[in-house]
Parts: sequence; structure tokens; C-alpha cells
Amino acid sequence: MTDTAPAASAPTDSAEPLRYAAFTADPAGGNPAGVVLDATGLTDERQLALAARLGYSETAFLTAVPGADRAWAVRYFSPLAEVPFCGHATIASAVALGERHGPGALRFDTRAGEVLVEVTAAADGGYAATLTSVPPAVEEVAAADVAEALALLGWHPEELDPRHPPRIAYAGARHLVLAAATRDRLARLSYDFDGLAALMRRLDLTTLQLVWEQDATTYHVRNPFPVGGIVEDPATGAAAAAFGAYLREVHGLDGTRLTLHQGEDLGRPGLLTVDLAAGRAGVAVTGQAVRIF
Repeated sequence: MTDTAPAASAPTDSAEPLRYAAFTADPAGGNPAGVVLDATGLTDERQLALAARLGYSETAFLTAVPGADRAWAVRYFSPLAEVPFCGHATIASAVALGERHGPGALRFDTRAGEVLVEVTAAADGGYAATLTSVPPAVEEVAAADVAEALALLGWHPEELDPRHPPRIAYAGARHLVLAAATRDRLARLSYDFDGLAALMRRLDLTTLQLVWEQDATTYHVRNPFPVGGIVEDPATGAAAAAFGAYLREVHGLDGTRLTLHQGEDLGRPGLLTVDLAAGRAGVAVTGQAVRIF
């Protein structure tokens, strides 16, 4: 790991967001997130302004739950709007708390519901975190909406992988899953920013989950995020959980561990581990995070 964690005595009461890279042990990799460990008294407008000034795809704002042990209310803001749930900012927040309070179980009360998180020590001396999503759901998507999304992406229908039909998947936030038939198709991402944002607002989508299957348990993924004011999210835990739910629903995968590679096409490689535990409704997503100084 390039940088070490801040000392446990580092101040945590400022509204100025801490900066973490999630789903990586390298501050130059993964997905940057802002973390405000004590958002007590911050208005919605102030939180949105702080997220917009930082400019990361999301910033998490935590407020300790009175009378509860290791429990926080968490809100997530992109530079443009609040989102119900964000996976990479959850991992970043959990690691930030782990650096201050040590490993163990945490509870995050989000607008999507209760998210349980387990912080563990990583082999390199840092921390990793595993979130378990709210109960997921997968739904059909209208052919006309798929056609519109493809046109806005500049994709042709024959460039889709027929083994993975388009669906909308949810595990705290809604994502349209589209599977590319080739790695090259996934690598070439240039789209109509305003047009795609309008479609996503109409369908209440947080990102598009664009995927390519390397093998049955390994995928490369990308996430356009124009509704948040971001061209592309470098590593997306909420979408990873939703994609796990998609594979469980569409292909019957259960008791399976998936590896998702994201951010390589942006020069910020990240690694997301997705566990579909048999008998557990929520989808577990694991990754490291590291402080950006």
C-alpha cells in the first residue's frame, strides 16, 4: 500500500470531507469518495455543496445514531443530487471508521434501508470492508428503453451478449444491466451525456452497469453516471451488488463468489468481490480502501 492510514487521533469533527480511494489499496486506483464522519447539523444544501466542491462521484455524510453502538445514519450526495445508496462510499466510510475504532461490525442506516458492514484487517496492514446490501430485486426492461439506451451509447444490438439479457437490477439503487459481447466493445465508451441522463432520470436509474464476461465468475464492468454529473464511476459497489442479484435471478447463481474488474479503462483499476451466499437475501460486496492525502 502506497500510503498509510492516518493516526487514530486525526480529527474527525470537521465538515471538510476526508478523501479515500475505494476498492483498491492504491490511492491512485479505485474510486475516490468523500467521507464526512460527523455531519451533525449539516443541512441538505450544505451537504450537496460540499459534494459538488469535492467533485467525486459521491460523498458520504455520517451521523452517529444516538444510543446505538457502532451505528450511523448515512446519506450520499453526488455533485448534482442525493442518491439512496452508494457502495464505494460505504466501503470508504467503513474503512475510515475502522482506522479510528478498529475492526468489527457496523450498521449504516441509509435511505435505501439498513446496510450491515464488517470491517476487517487486510494483509497489507490496511483495512477492508464487506457490505451486505438491502434485499435486491430484478425486473424486466421495455425493449424500447433498451433500444434508446443502446442508441445513446452508440452500441448496436448485435454487440450485446445474448447470454445476458438486459434487466434493471436493484440492491439499494437501480441500474440497467447491459452485457457487451466483446471486451473491445466495453472499452470504447463515448455516449450522449445529456440524452442518457434524461433516459436514466425517466427510468429512475443511478448508473448503467455495462459488463463483459471474462469467465463464469469474472467480469469487467463500467458505469456511466451522467445523472450524478460524472461521465463514469470508476468502481461501483451498489452496481456490483445489483449485478450479483441479476446473476442470481437470471442464471440461478447462488453460493458463488464473483470478481469484478473496474476502472482499468480509466487508469484507476479497482477490484470488487461479490458473494452470493446461499440462503442470504442480500448481496455482499468486499473491497479495500485507502486514504488519499
